[in-house]
Amino acid sequence: MLLELKQLRIQPGQQLLLEDVSWQQFENILAELGEHRAARISYSYGLLEIMVPLPEHEKTKEIIGDIVKILLNELSINYDALGSTTLKSEKMRQGIEPDTCFYIQNQAAVIGKNRINLSVDPPPDLAIEIDLTSRTQLDNYQVLGVPELWRYGKQGLQINVLQDGKYVESNVSPTFPDIPIIELINQYVQQSQVVGSSQAIQAFRNWLREHL
Repeated sequence: MLLELKQLRIQPGQQLLLEDVSWQQFENILAELGEHRAARISYSYGLLEIMVPLPEHEKTKEIIGDIVKILLNELSINYDALGSTTLKSEKMRQGIEPDTCFYIQNQAAVIGKNRINLSVDPPPDLAIEIDLTSRTQLDNYQVLGVPELWRYGKQGLQINVLQDGKYVESNVSPTFPDIPIIELINQYVQQSQVVGSSQAIQAFRNWLREHL
């Protein structure tokens, strides 16, 4: 007797691991899960992870995404924000859904596209993962060639920059080289837990007006 995915119940903060999943099975699972769902997926060389984030995770994702958008707008940098869109490449046998991602330098290549296939499309310039309930594997993003990956965990923000096919930790964001990103993200995410998200975002806007 075969189980169907709709029979499985994954609690927030929990993960389900499936081994020896073929590419076609992965595509079928994506289709069965659909696009309007809480679960996020990660697929690498036959290993499929399905994870359901906690509310704490979602709040942090939203505020970091908002900060990035505010910065890009203030600096008059064109971008497309693709959220948790599925990034996949059959050729590389990889699939990942970031918490949020941005096309910046490569924005022109994805304007008008509702599906991203990294076998032909460029990867996002910046991907963001919230690692409060699980630890993001770097492998997916390295193989897919995402130039800059931010991971926010209990210790704060970590910036990973792709160099010669491997991630190197950096204190500076190539996207925002003149902005103290780590310090700002850590400060305003923590502040949002105390005063609320909209108040923290307003405080960040005030900081920008004084320093930009």
